[in-house]
Amino acid sequence: MGRETLLTLLIALFGGLVLQPLALLPWRVPVGTAPVVAERSAWRSLWLPVLPVLAIGAWLCGWALREPDPVTTRFDHGMIIGASLPFLAVVLRAGLRAIWVLVRQPVELPICTIGFLHPRVVFDPQFARVLEEGLIRAALEHERAHARHRDPMRIWLAQLATDLQWPWPWAHRRFCRWLELLEHARDDEARSQGASGTDLAAAVVAAARHARRAPRPTAGAALPGAQAALLGDASTLATRVERLLSPLPEPAHPRGHSVGRDAAVLALLALLLGAVLTWGAVFGNDILHPFLLWTWNA
Repeated sequence: MGRETLLTLLIALFGGLVLQPLALLPWRVPVGTAPVVAERSAWRSLWLPVLPVLAIGAWLCGWALREPDPVTTRFDHGMIIGASLPFLAVVLRAGLRAIWVLVRQPVELPICTIGFLHPRVVFDPQFARVLEEGLIRAALEHERAHARHRDPMRIWLAQLATDLQWPWPWAHRRFCRWLELLEHARDDEARSQGASGTDLAAAVVAAARHARRAPRPTAGAALPGAQAALLGDASTLATRVERLLSPLPEPAHPRGHSVGRDAAVLALLALLLGAVLTWGAVFGNDILHPFLLWTWNA
């Protein structure tokens, strides 16, 4: 078997064996914290089950760097392929859904933010004509907050991480909870930039009414991942409007601190993955070859 083929099968097999049990764990979000803090915590809870898979992939890539092509070690091809198929199906499903989000026609929304690397706000002219100036300003400030944080890309990545944890419903619930907290955090950021909570609440309600009159999207079109919309999840509309009509909570952390911390975390993650890759290159044969021989002798 080719080295890259075996590498793909092993990543799916070992990654799936680790990811699926972790997806069952109750990754809880702190209660009673500021939305910006709760949103970050919910974001981490989406990715914590996936991070060990990255480490496994890095370790196996390190092993593959020193493995001949094709692989000379004897192993049971049928056993490896059969054990990997269920996890490969999950990965294929997640990948197809992620690609579909990128290539499909965008869902028509009253106002939303689109674009990954350079997000931009798209405002339906018909919707803008029925809004007062204060409501337009509040809605734009909310969407600009989405653009500053590149939320369309983050939503797409979060959906991908959730799909990798399929079929467990808890992962989807964590995703929906994160989306709700994301809108709360952007509402608070828009208000901190001068938008009126009353105007923003009125704009959200107007967007819900406008969306209700629009044709319903198909099931595939309703798949989130490419747009960050003012309306957010309509099922939480009442809670969101109630928050907007309440006094603005005190900010938890300045934005710059959060960005610097995220950069440090990413740098540390890259360093750890590099160390794991090196470990796989040095000791991968000693650990993996006995397993492959076991499948041959089993």
